[in-house]
Amino acid sequence: MNYLKQWVDQPRSVWLRRAMFQIHLWTGLGIGLYIVMLSVTGSILVYSAELISVLESPMPEFQPDREPMSVEEMTIAAQRAYPGYEVTRIGRRVTRRRPVMSVNLALGDDIKERVFNPYSGEDLGEAFPDSVRAIFWLTELHDDLLMGFNGRRINGIGSILVTILILTGAVIWWPGRKRVRRSLGIRWQSRWPRFNWDLHSALGFWVFALMLLWAVSGVYLAFPDPFQAVVDAVSEPDDILGNRPGDVVLLWLTRLHFGRFRNSPVLQALWATLGLVPAAMFVTGGVMWWNRVLRKISGGPADEPPKREAQGP
Repeated sequence: MNYLKQWVDQPRSVWLRRAMFQIHLWTGLGIGLYIVMLSVTGSILVYSAELISVLESPMPEFQPDREPMSVEEMTIAAQRAYPGYEVTRIGRRVTRRRPVMSVNLALGDDIKERVFNPYSGEDLGEAFPDSVRAIFWLTELHDDLLMGFNGRRINGIGSILVTILILTGAVIWWPGRKRVRRSLGIRWQSRWPRFNWDLHSALGFWVFALMLLWAVSGVYLAFPDPFQAVVDAVSEPDDILGNRPGDVVLLWLTRLHFGRFRNSPVLQALWATLGLVPAAMFVTGGVMWWNRVLRKISGGPADEPPKREAQGP
């Protein structure tokens, strides 16, 4: 009981908090830049579909009642647009979402991938402009670290470390019963060290649940089998696969991870903005560590830390 009272009133004197502080500190320093990369790319990719729509070559209006050009007609149109080139492939599938025909052309080592209007044969532009390829590159960086299957597994391990970072941060956040209210907000007129500490503390509290959701869903996306095994274990044998409550939870876990709110611009904007919080947490935490440790080692003048609240164990 005395231990619990000590934790409630004076958590900084408890050895468990000191241990959690060290785990939190060194985990954050070890994977901080990784977190910044995921944070920034994740916020950008909330708008991946919109960015691709803006950056890709212009699309004609889909005309379901009109027959697209035949392969022979499109070949003639492509060779007229690119004399001397050989048409090596024509993708004739025209959909409402992508009402174009893709054409590959070759002249020696010069290879072109173009999209054409399927009704008029007009050359519309590159099939994959460099700007669109950049979005695909960002997606691969965020999802697989540009390393395919192995990168996805490394991302899963990184997400486990981020989960540990968030949970230990929640433990060391507790300031004691008398200081809870002071740790929920930011004193905007404070000196820089105090403001930085307030920002780190308040962001960690108010966005805790969302950051934990991103971390846990990152583990699920890399290692889905254990999560699926739990769903199978708690589900009724006769339930329809995909409609079970556990399946719905996993589906929403994925949607919330990527911020797939295509019909809600407000939620998209909120998700993209909050997605930058993990990067801000690393920056503010790094500033605190710099002021309290590195400046002393380098012999430079350290900023005066906020009293009590910012002091480590």
